[in-house]
Formats: sequence, C-alpha cells, structure tokens
Amino acid sequence: MEINDLTPAETRVWRAFASGTLVDFRVAEDEDPADGAAWGPERTVRASVLRALLLDGPQEDGRVATLSVAGARVTGRLDLQYATVDHPVHLRQCHFEEEPRFFVARLRELNLSESVLPGMISHAVRVEGVLRLTRARFGGMVRLAGAEVTGSLYLEGTRIDAPDTDGPVLQLNQAVLGADLWAPGLRAGGEVRLTGARIAGTVNLTDAALGRPGGTALLAETLAAEADVLLRHADVRGRLELRGARIPGRLDLSHARLANPGGTAIRASSCVIGEIWLREGPVVQGALNLRRTQVDVLFLQPEVVPDLVRLNDLTYTALIPHEPAERRLLMLEQGDSYLPFLYEQLTAAYRRIGDDDAARLVQLAKQRRRRRTLPWYGRLWGHLQDVTVGYGFRPVRAGCWLLSLLAAGALAYGLHHPPALKPDEAPEFNPVFYTLDLLLPVISFGQETAFAPEGWYQTLSYLLVVTGWILATTVITGLTRTVSRQ
Repeated sequence: MEINDLTPAETRVWRAFASGTLVDFRVAEDEDPADGAAWGPERTVRASVLRALLLDGPQEDGRVATLSVAGARVTGRLDLQYATVDHPVHLRQCHFEEEPRFFVARLRELNLSESVLPGMISHAVRVEGVLRLTRARFGGMVRLAGAEVTGSLYLEGTRIDAPDTDGPVLQLNQAVLGADLWAPGLRAGGEVRLTGARIAGTVNLTDAALGRPGGTALLAETLAAEADVLLRHADVRGRLELRGARIPGRLDLSHARLANPGGTAIRASSCVIGEIWLREGPVVQGALNLRRTQVDVLFLQPEVVPDLVRLNDLTYTALIPHEPAERRLLMLEQGDSYLPFLYEQLTAAYRRIGDDDAARLVQLAKQRRRRRTLPWYGRLWGHLQDVTVGYGFRPVRAGCWLLSLLAAGALAYGLHHPPALKPDEAPEFNPVFYTLDLLLPVISFGQETAFAPEGWYQTLSYLLVVTGWILATTVITGLTRTVSRQ
C-alpha cells in the first residue's frame, strides 16, 4: 500500500508505526467509544491499512515498531487469520464496525482495552505476551477457544452482551494461559465456557456477573488452575459447572450470590480441590453437588447451605468453622438418601479436633436416619434402643435406667423376699444383689439361682432380665463402635 493512498488520519498512524509512537485521536478523556459510529474521517482508519502495517509496515533502526492507536474508528474487518505479527498491537478506546479475526494468528501482544467491538473471532490464536481486553465492550461472541497466551488474559470490567447468540458468549475452552485469567468485574450475558482450560495462575472472577438463568452460566468442566479460582462477591444466575476440575488452591465463593432455582446451582463433583470456601453470602438457590470430590479444607457455613445437597463420597480433612453437631447434621438430613459415609466423615472431622461429644451426636443421628430405612419391626426395636440408651451413645442414660431399675427391684424384693429353692443350701437373701443378678446377665452373685419369686414378683423378675439384656447389649454395641473408630 502506498502512503499516497492514505487519508490524513491513516497517514498519522502509518508514520508513527515505525517508532512505536502513540497516535491519540481522542478529544476528551471521558468520551465513549460506543459513540464511535458518528466519528468523522479525521479519526477514521481502515482495517486494511492496519493489516498492511502489521504485515509489511516500515521499520526504523533502533526502534520497536508498534501499532499504538487510541480513540479511532476502525472501518472494515481487521482480518489477521493465519498471520504472524511480530509487532505489539495496541488499539485502545477504539470503535470497530466489524468483528476482528485473529483465527490461528501468531501475535506478539494484543491490547484492545476499553474498545467497543461487535465480537471477536480468535480461535487457536497464540499471543507471545499478554492479551488485554480490559473494560472492552462486545456486542457478540468472544471466541478464544484453544487460544494460547504465554502471559495473562485480562478481562477486568469487560462486558459481553450477545442477546442473539445461542451458544456461549465467551469461549475459552481448551485455552492455555501461562499466567492468570484476570477478570474481576466481568459482565457476561450468557454462558462463559472454560471447559478443559489450563491456567498456570489464578482465575479471578471476583465481582463478576454471569447470567444465563435456567442454563449454565459458567461451564468449567475439567478446568485445571494451578492456583486459586476466585468468585468472591460474584453474582451467578444459572449453573456453576466445575465437574472434574483440579484446583490445588482455593475455590472461593465467599459473599457470592448463586442462584439457579429448580436446578443445580453449584456442581463441583469429581473434583480435587485444596479448599472450598462457601460463606458470608445468601442461601444458595438450587442444589449443591459435591459428589466424589476430594477437599482438604471445607469452609462451609450452615446458613449458606441450600435445601438440597448431594454429597455422595465427598471426602474432606477439615470442616470449618467449628459448629455444633446439630447445625452440621441439618446438611446431611437435606440429602436425597441415607448415606452412612457422610456421617462417618463428619464424625471423623469432629474427632480430629477432639470434640467427642459432637462425634457421638453424629453417630446417634446416623442410627436414627438408618432406622427410617428399616422394616416396621426394625424401627420398633430401634425406637426402644433409642429411648433406653440412645443406641449406646448415651451412657449416662443407661446408668440412670440401671440405677432406677435396681432401686425398684431392691425395694420390691426387700419388702417381699422370694422363697429359696433349697432352704438348707441357700445363702442369705440380699435384695440388691438379687436384682443385680437379674439385670446383669454376665455377672452372678449366686442369688438368682437360689431364690424363685412367685406371682407378680416373678413377672417383675422376667421384666428385669429382659431390660437388663437390652441395656447391656446396646451399651456393649455402642462401646464397640467407639473403640473401633479410635
């Protein structure tokens, strides 16, 4: 392209390219690029001119040639498909009439910050540096599937509105980032797709607003982030899908608003995560699914837990903050079925911090939940064990029952001694020892075999024998469970 074919605005850009000088067409710091369609020829640059510069522009010895433009109206399509561009590209606060194409392009650096674009097609683009889309506004899809960025991808404050798009508005599936995905304050009116992405640093979506009600707002299956995934103060309307993700740091959902009524709000199943923080926010609207996930630290406040949780085979080392067992058990009761493993996990968490009373309460709740799955006779026997000795986890209650029965039996037989079977050989009658012989099936004081009560006293003896067996077997079973877990 000859310089004689250029407009005055394009000539300024052409001459500044070789030295990397910024060409600033802005007339005010606060002007809005969304009004760029009305900008005149004095700040209009054809996309074909920019392409010619980037592919075969002038060079200046000792200087780094850079396309650096601010506040321009770019007409036509900036088409760099399959191109290799060795110069940094800075097109800030510009207005693009057509979506640029960087499909399979190789770029040194790309900065479209604060620009307004109808979309962006950049599948499999490779950027040797950083890709900045800070506070850019897109009216269509941003396609970065399979992109490779050796540095960070900046999307802070970026807005993507694509009301006529059926698919994801932001595609980053299978993308590889050498540093961070930095997107605090991102606004996306549709699905954001991170499936299979590999992020060497942090995924920062703090204060992001992701909206796809009734669908998937963030699809990040098999995401691999080497640091944290931050969604603090985020507003997610739709499903948050993280199945199979690998996050060695934190999945931080503190203060987040998560809503997908009638569906699943959070699905982080089959994941390996260092820490999950779900706290200081409103109640999650929708189901919480953490099935088959491995977590070191589960920071979960009961106030945030929704009505339906799915925790099959969830394993965690520490559960914080420390809460009374009654508050934690509500979460297990909200599950869709009886899962003994969940109670064992909670018991182990309490035992690790030395709260044995809470651990016993969890085990008692486990037996009561199991009782609902039994036939009627099993439930009847369970109720009897629960009332008498709390399935062996209420030793004080068992002791009170024994003392009460001992007092009643000793009083009854003390007032009316049962006759001896062999008067000449019988020992002296002791109502306390006789009652203990009836209550304790293992211990014998020689009283039960020497005396035989009659009438209702005989009925009382049978009742004491049966009650003693119930108390003894239940207490022994409970002690066995306790010892086996220590």
